[in-house]
Amino acid sequence: MIGRPMMRRRPLLRAAAVGGTFAAGRAMGRRAEQRDDAEATQDQRISNVEDQQAAAQQVPAQAGPQPPAGPPASVLDQLNQLTAMHQQGALTDEEFAAAKAKVLGSS
Repeated sequence: MIGRPMMRRRPLLRAAAVGGTFAAGRAMGRRAEQRDDAEATQDQRISNVEDQQAAAQQVPAQAGPQPPAGPPASVLDQLNQLTAMHQQGALTDEEFAAAKAKVLGSS
């Protein structure tokens, strides 16, 4: 043993700190990605609701003679539709709040 050089080992604390920082960085990155995905999904669902509302208010061009178009859906009608969709589970609480704010802001 006298002629053998001593090998230096990497301290465990340093290895844990380096590995722990890397794992925490990955977890934070995953959470940020999940949050971005959730926001994109929410934006898409709100756009779909708005498109459905717009389509319900439009008169089809291919149809024959149509009766005169009535006034656009009132704010109350739009809120009732949003409430029904929220109660059916088609909209989350956040989506409902965002769509409601948009309807109330447009009046």
